[in-house]
Amino acid sequence: MIISIGEIVWDIFGDTKILGGAPLNVAYHLAQLDRQIKLVSRIGTDDLASSTLHQISSLGLPVEDIQQDDTLPTGQVVVTVGENNEPSFDIIAPAAWDAIETSTFEGREAQKYHMVFGTLAQRSEKTRETIRSLWPGADILFYDVNLRPPFTPPERVLNSLIAADVVKLNDNELHEVTDWLQLSSGDLKERAQALFSHYKLLALVVTMGKSGAFVVTRNCLVEHPGFPVEVIDTVGAGDAFFAAFIDSMLKKKNWHTCLELANQRGAYVAGCQGATPPMKSFKPQL
Repeated sequence: MIISIGEIVWDIFGDTKILGGAPLNVAYHLAQLDRQIKLVSRIGTDDLASSTLHQISSLGLPVEDIQQDDTLPTGQVVVTVGENNEPSFDIIAPAAWDAIETSTFEGREAQKYHMVFGTLAQRSEKTRETIRSLWPGADILFYDVNLRPPFTPPERVLNSLIAADVVKLNDNELHEVTDWLQLSSGDLKERAQALFSHYKLLALVVTMGKSGAFVVTRNCLVEHPGFPVEVIDTVGAGDAFFAAFIDSMLKKKNWHTCLELANQRGAYVAGCQGATPPMKSFKPQL
């Protein structure tokens, strides 16, 4: 089983609202890859609540671990797409996902699980404590750095890196994190190798947009150039990439195959509207 925990939000593009949030996006793509998923988050009891639960169910995801809050609203994010189709995010605070409780997991401690988490959901003490309480029981901790200032300060990122086994971040995030640590002033690969060596990781994955991605492990550095795509919407492409990488890694595929499948899925989603498009027509090629 894979637990994906954190924020569920409605991404607002002008007059359009699309359900998203990295934990939901990753969970959706893992479920599409036939992984057993537990999606853990919290929404309000407001006007968005019923449509949120309905949409999650329609995506084929379980809702039994979606908590509801009588006080805080369902999460919303105003998304603006700028140059090079890069999105920026105005994340409304506070939101119900700032108050995720541990009660969901009582009595389930014996069940084995992997876990996917990020930084943003740790912005509140309550949810941060819940996420971190689950770290010790996970077989593999998959951490997507996903910097969203001002909600993702260095201390939370660095503490998460200490706990994590597999880390994904993009090229800009890699520069920022290694600058915080004063690890390297070199190129991307030197910085990635320095960060990998600084922590006890199984793998460090660096995405570079249209330039593909690479992974650093104890024994190798493997690159993949990515796939050309006519970009429609990059929101969620990194989440799709990470889900495919996780699935391939757990299947013990070689690192090049992990990157190839991840890049294919990420490119496909970047060519679609929304982070959770129908995937029936997507046929990965090896």
